[in-house]
Amino acid sequence: MEITNVTEYEAIAKEKLPKMVYDYYASGAEDQWTLKENRNAFSRILFRPRILVDVSKIDMATTVLGFKISMPIMIAPTAMQKMAHPEGEYATARAASAAGTIMILSSWATSSVEEVASTGPGIRFFQLYVYKDRNVVAQLVRRAERAGFNAIALTVDTPRLGRRESDIKNRFVLPPFLTLRNFDGLNLGTMDKTNDSGLASYVAGQIDRSLSWKDVKWLQTITKLPILVKGVLTAEDTRLAIQAGAAGIIVSNHGARQLDYVPATIMALEEVVKAAQGRVPVFLDGGIRRGTDVFKALALGASGIFIGRPVVFSLAAEGEAGVRKVLQMLRDEFELTMALSGCRSLKEITRDHIVTEWDRPYLSPRL
Repeated sequence: MEITNVTEYEAIAKEKLPKMVYDYYASGAEDQWTLKENRNAFSRILFRPRILVDVSKIDMATTVLGFKISMPIMIAPTAMQKMAHPEGEYATARAASAAGTIMILSSWATSSVEEVASTGPGIRFFQLYVYKDRNVVAQLVRRAERAGFNAIALTVDTPRLGRRESDIKNRFVLPPFLTLRNFDGLNLGTMDKTNDSGLASYVAGQIDRSLSWKDVKWLQTITKLPILVKGVLTAEDTRLAIQAGAAGIIVSNHGARQLDYVPATIMALEEVVKAAQGRVPVFLDGGIRRGTDVFKALALGASGIFIGRPVVFSLAAEGEAGVRKVLQMLRDEFELTMALSGCRSLKEITRDHIVTEWDRPYLSPRL
């Protein structure tokens, strides 16, 4: 069957992967309301396209923290990619590099920062979980720097792991032939079979629940890399992140895997953008499956977006070629959306190109 959109990879992944692995990638927290809402919210934002604009040339290029990329579509950190495909993070890194875009590598990758760097040149950021043992954190950050990573994405929404019931039912554990490569030899304990999610038990034992804004400042004392704060959903925390020296913000609800009944990220985006007042770039992840979704996020003020699940599902289905195809399909759809909306460059995408539920007057017939 020919694949014509990003969503079609999920069914193929479901067929190919062991149930425990598919469920780990696919599920959200508790009732999974936010998981569904991350997608559904996009469908409530409509376009106000402008016509008769010369769209014979369209430029999607942009810069992120000073790095030039081919399009505002980047790869979010997703854990344990070798569960999806034997090449795991290697394949994802090569696909991102070929597409001229950024990959964020997860702390919980099944390939190390050095291994991912060995795939060749590319702009890569490192996603960081803060462990109770700060020496481990400092060591990890130094290794990422030495391996040529260009920024740190600090995950701030996970003092504890969200309740993911399929992982509890499946007694989720990392398959025996894989390890969290960044922590090999650090004697941090392993993810063992428990009468719960093995990952939830691991997090409870290792991740620092006391993490606070002072630690964002501390991180800046151990690295010169810019720090993106990932997991912001409110104006209040946006202002605090900027005060604490963040170089950028990722509006994220962790793929709806942490606190259920938080808003879809696309619904929280405008509040964060307004609070940032242009002082730092704001990015978004969560629920992006179409080029139209990318356009909507940019129209609401995002500087770029990150995709997570589409990467692991396409990786499971077709390896590196699958991830390349996902990036290409989103790029092509986004370019088409720009053309049909009358936008020739990213700076021409404005708030006036969309209408949301909170712009009610547009939706009632004008007299």
